[in-house]
Amino acid sequence: MDAIRAAGGEVYAVTSEPQALASRAQDDWQLSFECVGDPHQEIADAARQQGMLDLRTSEVGEFITRDTSWGASHPKGFYQPGVLALNSERLLYRWQSIPNRENMGGAGGRPTEDYVWQQIQASLADTSTADALLDETPVTGGRAPPFFVFSLMLMAHGWFLRPKAFTYQGDGVNPMQRFPLVLMRLVGFIGCWIAAFALLPTIWAGVALALYAPVAIRGIRKVYTTFAVEIVD
Repeated sequence: MDAIRAAGGEVYAVTSEPQALASRAQDDWQLSFECVGDPHQEIADAARQQGMLDLRTSEVGEFITRDTSWGASHPKGFYQPGVLALNSERLLYRWQSIPNRENMGGAGGRPTEDYVWQQIQASLADTSTADALLDETPVTGGRAPPFFVFSLMLMAHGWFLRPKAFTYQGDGVNPMQRFPLVLMRLVGFIGCWIAAFALLPTIWAGVALALYAPVAIRGIRKVYTTFAVEIVD
């Protein structure tokens, strides 16, 4: 942020959440940039109409809004991630997420902050007036886990009874900070099943697994139908 502002720039986070929730997240997470609520997607529509960025949107279902402590309001769905950098003369950088299984339906596969800033600096140093092309191969913050593992993580977040998305709960905690705890919960759950088959009569453990299997299958299927989208141009 210091480098961007020193260069005369500013950063804004635009979200499809209402402004009240955007402001609350900004305060709770102590962000140093402004969060702008755009539930009717007027900003995204303006960028789309001017040929700058064509953000994808996804429908909001009960899977996303369930267990939240706030009233979600997405009359036109919610944004998939995107980055747009521009000055008064041209577009300096642009990227948009194309949801698929490899990036967990848009939840991963996002460019790193340092990489984006380097691309912006390179555009500023370029004396041409051409707009930056859409970045289709950005440097991301690590490889997303296999989609099946992602599904198990969401089941673990819901205590293995139903999948629970990592949505903001209005409690001041960044939802992604729950990942390590949920991962340990998943490892412990798998360890319990291994211990059950090792220490208990096989028939008992087998019956218990057979009784639980429909719950797991229903939950994992819910994750796949919600996130495992394949959107292509």
